[in-house]
Amino acid sequence: MIRIICILSLLLAVGGAEAKRSSSQTEKIYIFGMAAAFTDTIVHFTPIEEVDSAWIDKKQFLMGREQYSYQLRDYLAKQLLMTQRTCLVVFDKNRKKLEKKYARMLKLYTTPPKQGRSYDVRHIEQQDFRFRAVDMSAVVEQQRKEEEELIQATKAPKKKDKKKEEKVKDSDRERRPGSGE
Repeated sequence: MIRIICILSLLLAVGGAEAKRSSSQTEKIYIFGMAAAFTDTIVHFTPIEEVDSAWIDKKQFLMGREQYSYQLRDYLAKQLLMTQRTCLVVFDKNRKKLEKKYARMLKLYTTPPKQGRSYDVRHIEQQDFRFRAVDMSAVVEQQRKEEEELIQATKAPKKKDKKKEEKVKDSDRERRPGSGE
């Protein structure tokens, strides 16, 4: 029986350590960007590239993904003078999976439509634009502090305010009909 308890407590300790470790962390990812506008048919694609220290949260989302989109948007606005572009980024930890996503998205814009308009797909060269890793350490630290405060708040015993309880009891007596007062 003691062995079972020791094994269970050891598993819980390892699981807790794994859960803490698996919260936000930096990882190598592969990423590409795509930009389009509602006012014309020009669509830009960046090549797939590697980002060494991207922050991934515990739900496996890319933290600061809007910052990566802004990098592409700013490049298009400043270098190519193409403003008002809607930019998005797609990432994966596995390059092969991302290549499949890239091919599917590219096919959407390069396949001649049965009806409607076709798109002018332009590829941004690797030497012209590269994504830079976004530092999310301050955000991660703030989230960690908030989680710790929440844990401490739930663990802390709640002190009862006796004077407040007495006031409530007195006001209840005054409101009840036939209480004798």
